[in-house]
Amino acid sequence: MKILLDECVPRKLRRELIGHEVKTVPEMGWAAYSNGDLLKLAAPVLDRNLSFQQALPVFAIGVIVIGAPSNRLRDILPAVPKLLDALTKVKKGEALLIGTKAN
Repeated sequence: MKILLDECVPRKLRRELIGHEVKTVPEMGWAAYSNGDLLKLAAPVLDRNLSFQQALPVFAIGVIVIGAPSNRLRDILPAVPKLLDALTKVKKGEALLIGTKAN
């Protein structure tokens, strides 16, 4: 699966997503774009992931939002099992919210 990590997600999270093609917003040259514009750019490129507060059914991608105490890798790592599970369940045009134990 192709995965796009937003700018606020640590790049090192990609190490936990073995077997997936992971790119970051800056790697794609999209760092200056808003979430809505990112969705438009990502839709033809990605299968499933990006951000939450948009009219997702318009886009042919799904979104997984990780709720964690901070965007530090150590705070996100506990959500990785839920993230990997969500990757198998998210459908195009929907958003899933997952969280760590603290959420």
